Amino acid sequence: MKTSMSSPSRPPVSVPHNLLEDVLAILTGTLLVSLGVALFNQAGLFTGGTAGLAFLVHYATGLSFGAVFFTLNLPFYWLAWKRMGWKFTLKTFISVALVSVLSSLHPKMIQLSELTPLYVAIIGGSLMGVGFIVLFRHQASLGGINILTLYLQDKHGFRAGKLQMGIDLCIVVASFLLVTPMAMIASILGAVVLNLAIMLNHRPGRYLAV
Repeated sequence: MKTSMSSPSRPPVSVPHNLLEDVLAILTGTLLVSLGVALFNQAGLFTGGTAGLAFLVHYATGLSFGAVFFTLNLPFYWLAWKRMGWKFTLKTFISVALVSVLSSLHPKMIQLSELTPLYVAIIGGSLMGVGFIVLFRHQASLGGINILTLYLQDKHGFRAGKLQMGIDLCIVVASFLLVTPMAMIASILGAVVLNLAIMLNHRPGRYLAV
């Protein structure tokens, strides 16, 4: 009598992305992030990281968010090249450039007369969170400050998470001078939604294509 034996499970194999997949993913990710940024901008909200700094400068000076965001990221590309390699740096540069352009283009393509801050926080935070996941999974990023914190962690032993939290806290404190209390509450909600989307969907072992 033959007994059936189950074959041993094979370890999952990572499948590299091809050039077309990377191009489409970067376009998709930057479209989602830039739409979330445009909604935040129209509702007077802000977020953390380099985008948060760009919002602060934009609200304080009236300069274009896209131009400020692109400029603030420039000093971080050398660190990205040194730590992540030229492919990651090139993809990140293209992604930042696209978000800078598209975030200024969206308001010319869609007109929304009135936005509820809490609604924008949930929708915009979700859009940006999903957009970040798409970019992360194709070895791209939008976070100049995040690259800096990772570099300082490698070079000097500082905890990247604590550094990022400290910088974001400074952005929140500075925002008290520029936004309304309701915008502050909605912005914090948006940050929670954004990071929750990333935390639940971008975890080691759940996605193997590179």
